[in-house]
Amino acid sequence: MSANGSSESGCRSEVRPTNNTCFQKELSITASVISMTVGIFSNSLALFILLKSYSGVRIKSRASFLLFASSLVITDLLGHLINGSLVIFVYSAEKKWENFDPYQIICSIFGACMVFFGLSPLFLGSAMAVERCIGVTRPIFHSTVLTSHHMKRLLGLTWLLAALVAVLPVMLSRPYKVQSSRSWCFFHIEETKDWLDLLLPLFFSLLGLLALLLSIVCNTLTSCVLIQAKLRRKHHCRSTPYHIEMICQLLAIMLVSCVCWGPLLIHVTILSTRATDESPSFSLLTIRMATWNQILDPWVYILLRKAVLRKIFMLLQGCCGSKFNTLHRWQRSMLHSSVETSSSSADPPDCRCLSKLPVRDVTIKSIT
Repeated sequence: MSANGSSESGCRSEVRPTNNTCFQKELSITASVISMTVGIFSNSLALFILLKSYSGVRIKSRASFLLFASSLVITDLLGHLINGSLVIFVYSAEKKWENFDPYQIICSIFGACMVFFGLSPLFLGSAMAVERCIGVTRPIFHSTVLTSHHMKRLLGLTWLLAALVAVLPVMLSRPYKVQSSRSWCFFHIEETKDWLDLLLPLFFSLLGLLALLLSIVCNTLTSCVLIQAKLRRKHHCRSTPYHIEMICQLLAIMLVSCVCWGPLLIHVTILSTRATDESPSFSLLTIRMATWNQILDPWVYILLRKAVLRKIFMLLQGCCGSKFNTLHRWQRSMLHSSVETSSSSADPPDCRCLSKLPVRDVTIKSIT
């Protein structure tokens, strides 16, 4: 309250030409509050849906996918809460860092949070893509070797890697720096001192681009395998329906990550190699695009669910008539297969085409 009051009195005491500056400040605070509110609501709703699905799932591969998906949504939710609160605090303090952060402690925390909550969704998305690729292409190996304990350990290592990259500048005595817009902190990409100032942002951007590339390769391979199985009439495997649902969600997450994070990662890479000069306005635009990744991610799980997709197919069939009869038949077969899958008592492999295996090979002995 005191910060808002002082800023208002400051705006009243200033001359008329600065009214536009006060308006822009109020607009920035309003936009930050709206973005933070929408992000918290979206991620909370998606987390509720995922936890409800996770509590009732009986299929091991789907449980692993929901574990990573829930962790991704929790990470996005915490990112909105922490980063959004810091942004609102900076704007309410009129971006006078020298007054409220003389020792650059808040700036270091802000920069570390930006890096951690930026890399974590990219790493989790790539881990989910790898897990699904193994589940579809090597179902027996996935069911017998990759246990839930391994999945949880991989989840912890993913967060740990992102945290190490986030605190690396502080450990190397290269703390984060207030950027030209004075509304956020990041690496030293504007006024570099030595090669280490160039290496740190380059390392960050290359890790992010590598995670996106890994997601693209694994999701493409998984999609090709599923399409090939569909064309060869091998879709009687009982796990195909939820495979299709998960790969649709993974493709949507990959697309959102590429659109939102791609410009920032490429921009940081170009600046690190000194191929162009710094553009403060473009840097601010890319960071705002990256923040939308945490808003759009949860809507993938909210909208791309089997129940929602079924309603969309029915709506399209009603609008376009016989053109979507094949989709309707696929939808009915998908629902029937899902019922069969959920009624199975044991954790099956990801894809069990029993007719292609001899009877003696169906039973998998426990590995001691």
